[in-house]
Amino acid sequence: MNEFEQQPPALRTIGGEGLQSGTPAGPLGGGMPVNPVAELVVDLLAATGLIAPDKLALVRGRAQQGVGLGQAILEEGAATSEGIARALATKFQLPLVDLAAQELDAEAAKLVPLHVLERVIAIPYGLSGDTLRVAIADPANVHGIDELRLATRYALEIGVAGREDIEAEIRRLVRASEAFGARAAVDEELTVEEEDETDDLEVDDGISDAPLVRLVNSVIFQAAEDGASDIHFEPQEDSLVVRFRIDGVLQEVQRIPKRMMPGVTTRLKVLAKLDIAERRKPQDGRISLNAAAAGRMLDVRVATLPTVEGESIVMRLLDKSKKAPTLVELGLSEEMQMKLSEMIRRPTGALLVTGPTGSGKSTTLYASLSEINRPEINIITVEDPVEYRLPGVNQVQINPRAGLTFAAALRSILRSDPDVVMVGEIRDGETAKMAIEAALTGHFVLSTLHTNDAPAALTRLNEMGVEPFLTGAAVTGVLAQRLARKLCSHCCEMYTPSVDELLKARVSPEVAAASDGMGFYRKRGCPRCNQTGYKGRIGIYQLLSMSEQLETLAVQKASREDLERAALGEGMRTLWDDGLSKVAAGLTSIEELARVSI
Repeated sequence: MNEFEQQPPALRTIGGEGLQSGTPAGPLGGGMPVNPVAELVVDLLAATGLIAPDKLALVRGRAQQGVGLGQAILEEGAATSEGIARALATKFQLPLVDLAAQELDAEAAKLVPLHVLERVIAIPYGLSGDTLRVAIADPANVHGIDELRLATRYALEIGVAGREDIEAEIRRLVRASEAFGARAAVDEELTVEEEDETDDLEVDDGISDAPLVRLVNSVIFQAAEDGASDIHFEPQEDSLVVRFRIDGVLQEVQRIPKRMMPGVTTRLKVLAKLDIAERRKPQDGRISLNAAAAGRMLDVRVATLPTVEGESIVMRLLDKSKKAPTLVELGLSEEMQMKLSEMIRRPTGALLVTGPTGSGKSTTLYASLSEINRPEINIITVEDPVEYRLPGVNQVQINPRAGLTFAAALRSILRSDPDVVMVGEIRDGETAKMAIEAALTGHFVLSTLHTNDAPAALTRLNEMGVEPFLTGAAVTGVLAQRLARKLCSHCCEMYTPSVDELLKARVSPEVAAASDGMGFYRKRGCPRCNQTGYKGRIGIYQLLSMSEQLETLAVQKASREDLERAALGEGMRTLWDDGLSKVAAGLTSIEELARVSI
């Protein structure tokens, strides 16, 4: 019996006929070459009736324009990568492999060359005796399966996994291979040179060294792929610690030997066009790079800081290629979303978004601009930095060295006939006064402030020198927010907390008593969320709508407590209340809410 006869019946039939018959007509028509797997998936989706016919028509239309049918299915949202894998596993009578939950055998992955895995879109995930378990995205690719068999001496046990999961694992293997090769090469060169006592400045001679370049690149690309917002290179007594900030929390990812620290630091400073000889003063720079493997166009802000152990370097990753979210995607409650939509559609006034650094204020402003952006109005923004590129919006990047500050840019913007103005941040009294006056003279202004909650924004403006009667008349509303990590949907578990546990988590006695016996969710940890129990983030909000009573209190320079008491009486919810509603919905945990709320 040959290898083809040993394959499952469905694999022999569809794989053989589909690949040997050349050009099946299929629903695409016109004799266009059709991937039998993708065509099969479309047929399965059509048969189930779960996908609307117009969506399937869009998929086929994109495929006729030259886009791969499988890619078109994913891009149009007709099915997920996991859904396609599940359908194929059922049709071909093969096991379904969940790579995110499956613990991969590192030794098994080395038994097939990387270039073969990349070409076939497959990943070995286990070894049992003489049998190598391999997950493949396209079980109809008979030639690819044959190539896998020729590339290893082990018998193969084929399973089906999602294409995106397989590609992510392949990228991880490539990155690990490059980092290992780079570190080994640097170690070898350093071993030869260790006998000579050299000055740190002589590391400059090796800044373009290929292994060192690959090591630095692998760290940056890993951060891009993992969705990190910051990379920290922190010198310690015995090593250079690399940490990523993912979903707002720092995670240690690797330790680079101390002897390699000068080379890594110098390489990063060269990329950011900083002075490599200056080690005593903080420096700021930037890098633009295309992390194509992770699908991200990155604008990287680099900041160095001298410490007792050496120079610490922090890199802020800004993704220039991602699209601004919509108000629906922010996680606002339906009632709050309706109120906010009504506010931002007013022709004049000011919407202020408040919260600590990294709480998603700018993202909320971008979502608001996307909601109201239309050809009939002129929208101008002044930002530092420009985080999202919005088509049809005039975006200004401040440049303090050239004298283009927020205040100077805002002064020029108001002479450019704007309808809507977004000020990235109100940092000083001059900017605050100009923004509030602009809101009173026929413009709608959006901006951010650093306060703990919404009522405090009104008192902060007074402290910055804005007249109280202007604040009351100009401000339309204030949105305070935090970002909480979302529970991983694949591993979170339900539990019933006791009243004592709720009280320790700062839940009020009344709410704790009412919640006794109620089911909540908590983190557990799995490979898909890197054992953290969380994946992604969701906003927690407090919306203050300006009313006559609040305006009167603002004019009277009322305290934050008086403003809060009046706003709560008019229906405003606290940040804690909004967070509890998301805990009850299973979106986040009590512990996470206590971590981010005031």
